[in-house]
Amino acid sequence: MTESESRPPLPPFTHESATLKVRLAEDGWNSRDPARVALAYTAASCWRNRAEFVTGREAIVGLLTRKWVRELDYRLIKELWAFGGNRIAVRFAYEWRDDAGNWFRSYGNENWEFDQHGLMALRHASINDLPIPEQERKFHWPLGRRPDDHPGLSALGL
Repeated sequence: MTESESRPPLPPFTHESATLKVRLAEDGWNSRDPARVALAYTAASCWRNRAEFVTGREAIVGLLTRKWVRELDYRLIKELWAFGGNRIAVRFAYEWRDDAGNWFRSYGNENWEFDQHGLMALRHASINDLPIPEQERKFHWPLGRRPDDHPGLSALGL
């Protein structure tokens, strides 16, 4: 294990470290860079994402590449729900549009399990998509990292 393969904060998580881990994950996903995101997972990480099951970084890169080709103008907010030991539960919402200009808000929950190096070994995600009119969008920051002063899910009433 090299230092570059360690992803602090490491378990066991405190409220502060779990909150930071969630924000770092959000920042990575908002980069929309599949290779960068995949480095936060173990080489043999197992995912359930909607009805798709993948194992390993190469499969994660493939899933995320397909996702962000279809989900345009993607902006995500994650919020800590619960934590204990090496596990974190989050709820999230993200907004995106399809290539026809239709907007969606996708809501979900994720359960994460980390190895001792802070890499995610398991990810179980349940996600639902809600079509929304463009004027109902709530995530208006420029593509990339959500600004620190942008409200989170609870503050937005989501």
